[in-house]
Amino acid sequence: MKKIGVITVIFLWVALTAFAWFAPSKDMSQSERRPLKQFPEISVEDVLKGSFMEKFEGYALDQFPLRDNFRTLKSLFSYKLLGKIDNNGIYIADGYAAKLEYPLNAASVNNALKKFDYIYTTYLQNTDCKIYSVVIPDKGYYLAPPKGYPTMDYSQLFNQMAKGMPWAKQVDITGSLSVTDYYRTDTHWRQEKLLDTANILCDAMGIFRPEGYTPTLVSQEFRGVYYGQAALPMGEEEIYVMENPALADCRVYNYETGKYCSIYDLEKLSGNDPYDVYLSGAQALLRIENPNAKTERELVIFRDSFGSALAPLLLQDYKTVTLVDIRYVSSQLLSNFLTFQNQDVLFAYSTLILNNSATLK
Repeated sequence: MKKIGVITVIFLWVALTAFAWFAPSKDMSQSERRPLKQFPEISVEDVLKGSFMEKFEGYALDQFPLRDNFRTLKSLFSYKLLGKIDNNGIYIADGYAAKLEYPLNAASVNNALKKFDYIYTTYLQNTDCKIYSVVIPDKGYYLAPPKGYPTMDYSQLFNQMAKGMPWAKQVDITGSLSVTDYYRTDTHWRQEKLLDTANILCDAMGIFRPEGYTPTLVSQEFRGVYYGQAALPMGEEEIYVMENPALADCRVYNYETGKYCSIYDLEKLSGNDPYDVYLSGAQALLRIENPNAKTERELVIFRDSFGSALAPLLLQDYKTVTLVDIRYVSSQLLSNFLTFQNQDVLFAYSTLILNNSATLK
């Protein structure tokens, strides 16, 4: 029996080694949504410095056979046997995965406020623009406190934002949402759950509430970013888009590509992040043109990725809706593309971005 055990271990070791050396390398980890390290180039200098082995170790870890299976086993061991509350900073409660986001980083919020104040003083001050601000709560706002998980001081964050933007009307949407309005495996909220939130924003801005929207199922195979980070089997989710006859006539102009695209980019459903179906995902500057608008009004939204799902629900009244993501375009360059005059302006940022605002330009 001892010989059989030794032979089995040797066989498995040889098989895994052979697989690691001769199997084709994978370019991407779909579960983690990141590129995998490739076999490093060999040079005398790197070998003598020892950097080749460091690079090779990273390559071997990324390309290890059955890597995702072993990641899942490790996560199950951590959760079930060791009793850890999280894995890679991700915890699961009531079937929902969320990130441990604490403590409140007041300095980061101040950094965001400085960027927003620059936009106000440079482009909006002394204009007739009407300015609004909404803080979008992350999933942990609803999930963490009842379950006893550590969480940031959301009250302080909301107060800090209100005091730091006295020139904007603050809109509170926290009462319109619950944890079920977010994807179980992802950061983001579900568009088909946002009508109550859109109603609050429309009332605050003095425009008609969204009408005639119906949810359309476009995918049943969505696995969000937390699915890969937690490395636990959580099942797939459905993605819906909110359709409206008026949306079919809308066009979306992408300032980066100089081309028009659709509000819902169904090709993104087969990409690395299916949530990019909403307005093609991360884009620096977009302009939605609505020929069926009820008014001649214009809306400018300074936003993060949460705004991609929200913006189509705010279109009915506006002739144009411009979306600006200052993670990808410098605030100093906005005058090259936009003229701020007689518009509604909405700052819509999630607590996740505000607490980690280094990406804002």
